[in-house]
Parts: sequence; C-alpha cells; structure tokens
Amino acid sequence: MTLKKLTASPAAPGVPFYTPHQDPPAGTALKKDSSPVPTVFTPLTIRGLTLQNRFAVSPMCMYSANNGHLTDFHLVHLGQYALHGTPLTIVEATAVTPNGRISPEDSGLWQDSQIAPLKRVTDFIHSQGQKVGIQLAHAGRKASTLAPWHYRTLGKEVATEELGGWPDNLWAPSPIPWAEGFPTPKEMTLAQIQDLIQAWKSAASRAVKAGVDLIEIHGAHGYLLTEFLSPITNQRTDQYGGAPFPNRIRLLLEIITAIRSVIPPSMPLFLRISATEWMSHSSQSWDLAQSKKLASLVADLGVDLLDVSSGGNNPDQKIEAHPYYQIDLASEIREHLRKEGKKMLIGAVGMVTSAEMARDVVQGEEGDETVEVVDGEHGTKARADLVLVARQYLREPEFVLKVAAELGVGVRLPLQYSRAPFPKKKKGVEQGKL
Repeated sequence: MTLKKLTASPAAPGVPFYTPHQDPPAGTALKKDSSPVPTVFTPLTIRGLTLQNRFAVSPMCMYSANNGHLTDFHLVHLGQYALHGTPLTIVEATAVTPNGRISPEDSGLWQDSQIAPLKRVTDFIHSQGQKVGIQLAHAGRKASTLAPWHYRTLGKEVATEELGGWPDNLWAPSPIPWAEGFPTPKEMTLAQIQDLIQAWKSAASRAVKAGVDLIEIHGAHGYLLTEFLSPITNQRTDQYGGAPFPNRIRLLLEIITAIRSVIPPSMPLFLRISATEWMSHSSQSWDLAQSKKLASLVADLGVDLLDVSSGGNNPDQKIEAHPYYQIDLASEIREHLRKEGKKMLIGAVGMVTSAEMARDVVQGEEGDETVEVVDGEHGTKARADLVLVARQYLREPEFVLKVAAELGVGVRLPLQYSRAPFPKKKKGVEQGKL
C-alpha cells in the first residue's frame, strides 16, 4: 500500500506506515541563546552514525521472546525510549546459538526467521529519527536458567529440560560450573569454537539485514566470552586458554575480526566488558590492568566504543560499590587510551539516576569528543563519551526529556507530545546548583 503524502505533515521516510517525520528527532537540543549546552546534550559521531545527545539504552534482558523471536512486547518496550528522545536503543543480549540463551525466553538471532520481528522494532525506532543497536551474546556456563520471576516462584534457578532448558548442553572454556548446584558445562572443542565464531558472524549478518545501526559484542558479566578472558574460568591448555593473556583473549579478537568483516565499514562496533571481576582476593583473576591492555588491542581491530561494566563471573566477587564504582573504571580505561593516542570511545554504565550525574559523566567543552577537560564549576573531568542507562529507564522511559528539563536545556519533544513539556526546575532549588 502506498502512503498518501501529506505536505503539511510529511511522513517519516523509509518505514511501511505513517507517522510524522520527527525532524530534528526528539531529544535534540534547541539552542535559543548564547548559554552553553551541557556535553550530554551535544551530538556524538561514531563512524557513520551521529547521535543528537549522549544517552543510550543499555541492553536489558526481558525474558519475553518466543523461541528467540522478538514479540509485540519488545516493539512497545524498546520503542518507548526512541519516542522519548533517546538517540540509541540497544536490543537486549541476543543469543547467537540456541544454547547461548540465558533463559528459554531470551532473544536470539541464530536463524533467518528471527530477522523479521527484529526489523519491525528497527523500523519503528527509525521512524522516530533514532538509532538502534543489538547486543550479540552467548551465555556460556550461565545459560539455561530461569527468568527472575520464575525462580522466585519455583525456588530454583536452573531451567531443566521439563522447563524448556538444556542443562546438559552448556558450553564453556573449561568444565567449571557457575556455582554449587548448577550444571557442569562441557569444555568446548576446537571445532565448536570455530562453529561459534561462524555463529557470531552469521548473527551479525542477520542483524544488518534487520536494519540495525550498530552491533555490540557482549564480553561481560560472566557469560561465555568473559569465561574465556578470565584465568579463573579458563583453564584450557591449548591456544584458546591457560595463563597466557594472548591465549585467553584469542576468541574475542577472532570474533571481533569476523563481525567487522560482514558489517558495513560505516557501522559502529561496540564491545561490552567487565573491567574487573572483583576477585582480587583470588590468586588470579581478570582485572583492570588486563582490561586496559585489551582496550588498546581492540581499538586497533575496529571496535569504536568500549562499554565498561564489571563483575558477574564469580559468585564470590567482592564489589566495592558506590554510585561511581563502574564509571570510575571507565574513566581509568579512557585515560589509558588517551595517553596511548587511541581514539576509541568509552561508554559508562551503572547507577545513573539523576540529571547531574548524567551530566558529569561526559561533561567537557562543547562539541569535545575525545579530550579530557576540566569542568571549572565542578572541578571534574569527562569520564566517558556516552551514558548507557538501564534500570532508570524502566522507572522513567522519558528520562532524557526529564534530564533536559532539570538541566534547563530546551530540547525537541516528539511532535505528538509537544503540548506537554516537562516543567523546568525553579531557580534556587535544583537548577541553581547546576
């Protein structure tokens, strides 16, 4: 069906339904005077992609897919963030093989039938003038578990075969279970490792067909790639493991190269890592020093942004938690890369719940994307280039618009919602402190 062209309200281009063209997209700063715009509301260009502000929806598992296929739930869940001014929404951890799902209800991209429901989501996000990414993943020894609400009800975490799970077909670098009471995974053979690399490559190709704007590799939180990186969980004696650092990072580097070979040169590639597994009390573990070393290497392989998280690979981890505990890790890696002359960007995650915190994470000179600068008012320097938010978006899908109001930044609203702007903070209350 051909959509009727409306001259007074032109349609969004490139989508099979009518919705007004959001030009500029919601969340774009509308500079009306000479006052500076906080860096968090300035554009960021990553390869061929430009975001109108520095926010992104971090991948969040929803445990709501149908045999790996996204559903109308995901259309509504993910679409709301684009509608409310977030320039980049990253689809939750999406398994590259069936046994790579965290739960039986996880998203997947191991077969062609999973392309169409993903494209429905990308079409809507694009109709709002926003961008969409997808996080490709394999859960490794942490696969075949139940969604949180299921194990709270049933009193167990493992998804048995009766509950749709595959506890006898878990993959890992070494046969070490996640914790007591969990299945023992199978040590991957060299042939399975090669098949896995091809699975990541094929999933990336399907993602491109579905219209995504970028791909993120999930190398964090104790899932398969983390398990290969860590000397605690990787006790192999071949070229993919053991004590030598080059062996433990080999699989990740090969996956990066494989994905980069099948996506457009203009498409950004992100990588999420756990900067430390918080196991310094152990005789050996993955730590910040190794993350810095890895960052330098992946920057040269075509990774455009390092999404810095932490933990998740060992139930005995001892996290030193405070509001900036992960942002500080990101900042250290960013500083290391700048000293080495690397231009890879850094994304910060974790506990970003307020306007001032979101502002301070990336605050720099207007338009600055790479150089750390001191913010004279707060005496702090930019810690990252992109703010990835998760749980706060669950509380407030309109988080970007609310932050703009609290910082006193005028931004474009979605056309349909423009009659209901957020009230700005009164001077002398919160705005005066910013």
